[in-house]
Amino acid sequence: MLLKKRIPMKYVLGKIKVELSLVLAYTILFEIFHNYFINLPVDIPIAIPTMIGTIISLLLAFKSNQAYDRWWEARIVWGAIVNDSRTLIRQVLTFYKDPDFSVEASEFKENFAKRQIAWCYSLGQALRNRDAITPIEGLISEEELRFVKNHQNIPNAILMLHAKDLRNAKNTKHINMYQQVEIDNTLSRLCDAMGKCERIKNTIFPTTYSMYIRLTLCLFILLLPFGLISVLSWFAIPLITAIAGAFFLIERMAIHLQDPFENRPTDTPVTAISNTIEKNIMQMLNEYQSEFDIIKEFNLSAEPAKVDKNTYYVL
Repeated sequence: MLLKKRIPMKYVLGKIKVELSLVLAYTILFEIFHNYFINLPVDIPIAIPTMIGTIISLLLAFKSNQAYDRWWEARIVWGAIVNDSRTLIRQVLTFYKDPDFSVEASEFKENFAKRQIAWCYSLGQALRNRDAITPIEGLISEEELRFVKNHQNIPNAILMLHAKDLRNAKNTKHINMYQQVEIDNTLSRLCDAMGKCERIKNTIFPTTYSMYIRLTLCLFILLLPFGLISVLSWFAIPLITAIAGAFFLIERMAIHLQDPFENRPTDTPVTAISNTIEKNIMQMLNEYQSEFDIIKEFNLSAEPAKVDKNTYYVL
């Protein structure tokens, strides 16, 4: 999930510590050989590293924009999942006909709501290539749990259970055809959101593009001492290391953003979003249950007393 606190510099530099160590060692060795072992001039015009640095800047800017677009699209999709989850439970609670306030209807709505919560958790875990069964064991029944375990795609199996309950409710006349269509449209939007997340997860950012950027960046760092060493001498070592660190940080940021479901601090906070969905749905369900209990108690108290036909009254 995203870190709201200030990220420590140790964490930031830890991501590029290997690259910084190699650059520092290279520049120190270059200065030693240049001053003590090689008497020939090895200077090159500073314009050459400058042009390469400009090219790298453009490539990194393009890669960062594309990586951020992937991350932001993932966040938009999960925002839609929040809205559609609330809509789905609202439709089930209000469309399902239950004039007798039966326990069966109450259980149907409760199971549907908890199953939707299970869908959110299982989708988040599946996108991170983690166990999608354990977080939902207490949310669905044993029979439903056995059903989803037989499927490779757990979230898709849960949507199938939604559709089966919806069909049964239509067959028992608890919802009409138009209400079934509306709820099914919501399920289709959830399935569409799941497909978008899977597309982002399974579409790999072009590896050749990343490889070309890394090769160009290495060439830039190799040539940079030749243009600065004669001007700055030993002061070029920290300067070159700082410049290389800035480029490596931008590259690493783009790498992290391009995969928003890898369980990193910069990922889309799917678990936190699922927790929010659970709180919202359970609040809706609890309010319905409270209203259900009040109306049922009122109806029971308002029922007229039944008179036994064999009872005789003496005036």
